[in-house]
Amino acid sequence: MSQVLSVQGPAVAPAPAPAPRARGTRLVAVFAVAVAKVALIVAVHLTQGTSSVGVGDLARLLTGGESDETARVLLASRLPRLLAALAAGLCLGVAGAALQSIARNPLASPDTLAVTSGAHLAVTAAAAFGLTLPVLTAGGLAPAGLVLALSAGGRSGPTRLILAGSATTLALSSLTTLLFLLFEQETVGLYAWGNGSLNLADLGAIKLVGPVIAAALAGVVLLGRRLDILRLGDDSAATLGLDVRRVRVVAVLLAVGLCAAAVTLVGPIGFVGLCAPAVARLATPLAPGLRRHRVLLPLAGLAGLLVLVAADVLLRAALGGQAGVDIPTGVVTTLVGGAVLIWLARRHRDSGRAARAAGTRPARLRSGRFAVAVVVGCAVATVAAGVLGMLAGDTWVLLGDVVNWLRDQTGPAYTFVLDARWPRVVAALLAGAALAIAGATVQAVCRNPLAEPSILGVTGGAGVGAVALISLVPTAGIWAMTGVAGAGALAAFALVYGLAWRRGLDADRLILIGVGVSSACAAVITFIIIATDPWNTGKALTWLSGSTYGRTAEQVAPVAVALLVLTPLVAVARRDLDLLQLDDDTPRLLGVRVERSRLLALGAAALLASTAVSAVGVIGFVGLVAPHAARALVGGSHARLLPVAALLGALLVSLSDTLGRTVIAPAQIPAGLVTAMVGTPYFIWLLWRSRLNAVDIS
Repeated sequence: MSQVLSVQGPAVAPAPAPAPRARGTRLVAVFAVAVAKVALIVAVHLTQGTSSVGVGDLARLLTGGESDETARVLLASRLPRLLAALAAGLCLGVAGAALQSIARNPLASPDTLAVTSGAHLAVTAAAAFGLTLPVLTAGGLAPAGLVLALSAGGRSGPTRLILAGSATTLALSSLTTLLFLLFEQETVGLYAWGNGSLNLADLGAIKLVGPVIAAALAGVVLLGRRLDILRLGDDSAATLGLDVRRVRVVAVLLAVGLCAAAVTLVGPIGFVGLCAPAVARLATPLAPGLRRHRVLLPLAGLAGLLVLVAADVLLRAALGGQAGVDIPTGVVTTLVGGAVLIWLARRHRDSGRAARAAGTRPARLRSGRFAVAVVVGCAVATVAAGVLGMLAGDTWVLLGDVVNWLRDQTGPAYTFVLDARWPRVVAALLAGAALAIAGATVQAVCRNPLAEPSILGVTGGAGVGAVALISLVPTAGIWAMTGVAGAGALAAFALVYGLAWRRGLDADRLILIGVGVSSACAAVITFIIIATDPWNTGKALTWLSGSTYGRTAEQVAPVAVALLVLTPLVAVARRDLDLLQLDDDTPRLLGVRVERSRLLALGAAALLASTAVSAVGVIGFVGLVAPHAARALVGGSHARLLPVAALLGALLVSLSDTLGRTVIAPAQIPAGLVTAMVGTPYFIWLLWRSRLNAVDIS
């Protein structure tokens, strides 16, 4: 035995010795390849622009040739643009990797944590009110802290993190859009900047934020060893003597500081902070040493600047040098980021029953008499909201005037007001009911009470179709608008459903892919608006904010038809919905064809939501708030849930529309912005209440 040991000892002991050298060599090789790619894309970037300066001119300048024009173009235009892209990409790549490590979640990023949308709101508010904005850190820090708190620090799984970030982003974006509409002159040009623009006039901004970037980068890298320990888990890290709370706070502050510096330079660039760490981690199998943060963070920074510079090169190569001036580079990165989010979602493992456990508490059982009383009460409140909608506005009328109008006995002034007002009131009621029924259906199929119709891509697809028609064919009729918006919504839904299908339909995967497709649709909408009429964003923003302004009876008709046809079909399937919200096995045991029922239910929800969007524009949170409130009132049985949800949805949109056209009359706040302001606190409360019950479903 001693001989065996003595023989094996020398044979085995030297084996680990070359491993550190091999790992070191691989790390050097990975960084060398990354630097070579950066150098190549930088060289290509410098040759692009609106002027005639090309490769030959730059080569002559480098070899000492006299060319004042080339030097001027290089220093005044191309070099500032390149350095801005390099600095912003580096900041966002490192910040994204740090945030993912803090949250221990691969989908954490400045975008999904609402950091960039918070900074965008801060800049827009400063421009609208004529304020001096010294820093943007506060604008990004508050949303990041809120999203991390609502998602249990990100450890409750990617779905919860994405939903919390999406809701916070929607609320902040709604406020930003409201400022755009109310202060159109003061915020001219900020819409394009708000999607990430690399148009810098000189190096002044880079010199200003350069020291901040250097200090924040150094701080994050110095935290690398502590982040390595934090990856072991809070308990293990605390056992090893790490102050977990302090490390998290410092790391978040540094990451948000990097994001604020990037926003200061180029505006909110979408999804670079998500893509860069994902690209860096792809090299981990080749060089396991990349798991150490002091190596991973610099590589993520290189990947970030590579992604951003490559996106700018691709934009100008495809559309010409002028496109780099007119079209924000963030549009390209958002499209790429949406694809990366979809790719990560398709790798997501089925969460099974845990998804439902993370969502909410079981609904209370209610008596039949109580349910009837709730339905009657909601119906009375909805009718009262409709009557209030007819009375209120920039011109208030009396109930007697409405009665006389119904009898055709009013004068020309009141007849004109009420003839224009009733389609708005009916549109709000019907659209709210349609969105609520669609939301209840989606929540049942996804088994997640935090889901809503927009995760099917319906809202984004309808937005692409409608904005394209508004921008390209301004004289298009009402039915053309309805048809194009509906076709876009159904196409987006088909794409989401097809991508989410992978030997079955996992609810969490459906949500994540839906968010990715919706983000890509938002980038396409931005591209259409800026490419066709960049100085008149209000025409599309009003529709995207959800408004009943100028609605006619013809626009209301499609929603009424959809409700009349599809609501009975959903009601007939109420038993299937009751079973689908439990799990996959129970419906199959009871004879339900699960995949067929899911497809039909989601298809009906998509049609309801698309007709509502085509009639009143994009109105968020109704499909989330109304079904959840109905579930809290009458329980989870869809025989009771559907009518209560429809009434609550109609009530919410009707009151929001009335409030929006009354509170600052004669100016108006789109109904979608009001519902976002109402729905966001409710959604935050819902997430906060259930955060302690969240389980790890990643």
